[in-house]
Amino acid sequence: MNPQERIAQLRDDINFHLYRYHVLDNPVISDAEYDALYHELLALERENPELVTPDSPTQRAGAEPLDAFQKVQHPAPILSLSNAFNAEDLFAWRQRIGRYLPDPEMKLDYVAEPKLDGLTVVLTYENGRFTQGATRGNGEVGEDITQNLRTITAVPQRIPVDPSSKLDVPPTLVVRGEVFFPLDKFEQFNERQRLEEKQVYMNPRNAASGSLRQLDPKITAERPLTIYCYDLVAWEGIGVPDKQWDRLDYLRQLGFPVSSDSQYCANIEAVAAVYEQWKEKRNQINYEVDGVVVKINERPLADSLGFVGKDPRGAVAMKFPAQEKTTKLLDVAVNVGRTGILAPAAVLEPVEIGGVTVRNATLHNYDEIARKDIRIGDTVIVKRAGDVIPYIVGPVADLRDGSERVIEPPTHCPVCGEPALRLPDEVAIYCDNPSCPEQLVRRVEYFVSRGAMDIDGFGGKTGALLAEVGLVKDLADIYYLDRDELLALEGFKDKKVDNLLNGLAASKSQSPVRFLTALGIRFVGNVVAGVLMDAFGSIDALAETSQEQLEEVEGIGPGTAVSVTSWFADERHRALLEKFRAAGLQFAAEKPEVGEGSSKLAGLTFVITGTLPTLSRDEAKALIEANGGKVTGSVSKNTDYLLAGEKAGSKLAKAEALGIKIVSEAQLLDMT
Repeated sequence: MNPQERIAQLRDDINFHLYRYHVLDNPVISDAEYDALYHELLALERENPELVTPDSPTQRAGAEPLDAFQKVQHPAPILSLSNAFNAEDLFAWRQRIGRYLPDPEMKLDYVAEPKLDGLTVVLTYENGRFTQGATRGNGEVGEDITQNLRTITAVPQRIPVDPSSKLDVPPTLVVRGEVFFPLDKFEQFNERQRLEEKQVYMNPRNAASGSLRQLDPKITAERPLTIYCYDLVAWEGIGVPDKQWDRLDYLRQLGFPVSSDSQYCANIEAVAAVYEQWKEKRNQINYEVDGVVVKINERPLADSLGFVGKDPRGAVAMKFPAQEKTTKLLDVAVNVGRTGILAPAAVLEPVEIGGVTVRNATLHNYDEIARKDIRIGDTVIVKRAGDVIPYIVGPVADLRDGSERVIEPPTHCPVCGEPALRLPDEVAIYCDNPSCPEQLVRRVEYFVSRGAMDIDGFGGKTGALLAEVGLVKDLADIYYLDRDELLALEGFKDKKVDNLLNGLAASKSQSPVRFLTALGIRFVGNVVAGVLMDAFGSIDALAETSQEQLEEVEGIGPGTAVSVTSWFADERHRALLEKFRAAGLQFAAEKPEVGEGSSKLAGLTFVITGTLPTLSRDEAKALIEANGGKVTGSVSKNTDYLLAGEKAGSKLAKAEALGIKIVSEAQLLDMT
């Protein structure tokens, strides 16, 4: 195939995928695969400039607007950016633009902003009032979605938002931003869509786009959309700051939501460092990003550099390694969980995502499979985010050839062969056999894990082996292990056995919160266990509590209440608890002794998130309470402080959004 033919084919393919992505909100390939096609076309056009045409995808941004909406001519082009994928590309970009600077070696500073993965919008304000909102469309002409944008509470209807502000506002101001779904709200929204048997969206970006393109604004109003603004497109009458960093602050002062994750960079090396930080940070925030946008801080200088095709020279988008790819679903395996849940797991044709080869992914449950109509043999979109287990976003139904097979729920446990059970109003399917060997292995693994009893020297493999050889027949048996029997096992020498037994002895002093967590009661994790211990003081008191009493506790819903009361009503569990008691485990929470200085945190409410440098969550909670403070499980406007460690997630984002003070472990120690 000669270059002209390949270019024509690539243009057709790319235009098709742009249509699927921007117009139908239903892509059939991943972002990484699209990028590969686009960059192949870009390279061929650079080698054959005589073949470049005005209608090439490389010469325009986005897709044509939908006919259902009125068209809006933008006051200035709403452009996309050229891409870089690593520090080497970044430095090459800096070298290229040097040819257009007054001095190629002149000192430049930059602003690094999160590349939001939502829907670009253009907001127009006349005399401080929001008069029009549009999509980017093809970069020149967009779709008028003013009424839909008015339903988003984060979009200011008048600027400045603070009526007492003395800030000068141009008579005409056009602002660029990105509308998106916060990740926690997206999951809740999709679950509601499933329950109401409505469209379920593959990802937050498609959900945002689909929500803004509703012809009925009432539908948009029901969806938890928000916006971050990051650029000034046009203005008249009054000047705006020349520096990008100052423009972001100007937007904030006017009342526009602006991401607090943008960073000022004094030089290009600082930009490279920020990009490396963002590759980890992207999985710790409550919105999706697919890269970092790098802008020369001096905007008049950046604008003077001109364009390459449709791409301005004064900025570049540093894309992250791909987190989505398409591959084949070869089969579905059934895993038995510690509570007996029979969970479907995807067996995939191996695919590399973000530097990791993925062969398996979660499918959540069989109702989810049916709703998404996932079939064995489908081409599926697989997503991997950081350390999160890869999951199937959905099938690419348009690529089916008729050989795909419907996935049927299991009728029997694949390990013990007992009939599968499905409880009313639940999506999960269970193996109800308490003697199922696979359940015991999983329960032991969970009990000894770091998040539960945290038993040194007792890994999951050890637990599985002890269950398989019959030395552990229930959870409490681990505290009755015989040294001689352990030494008789292959690979168990004196030191290993001593470490194991010492770890078990030390774990007997673990808090009742950890003990309750480790029991593996459905819906009772570490946070809920803490709430229950705060409310009832001991596992014995909890065992005698009614469902009605449990539901009166803040943060405990009906499902958790039923699960807890059912667990303690089972005589087998009662016998297990007595066996634990005889082994010496802690059933009652010790009240911290309140001494001098214990009122330092009186009246203050804390939430703890992430991994702290030296303190466990239990220890941090005890320290706060010993000094008169209160610890709750969720961030709200009543929270005074968020104690944040490494890998803080959505709680950190929510605290920042609410303006709650965030403290480190060191700062907490100073406060006490």
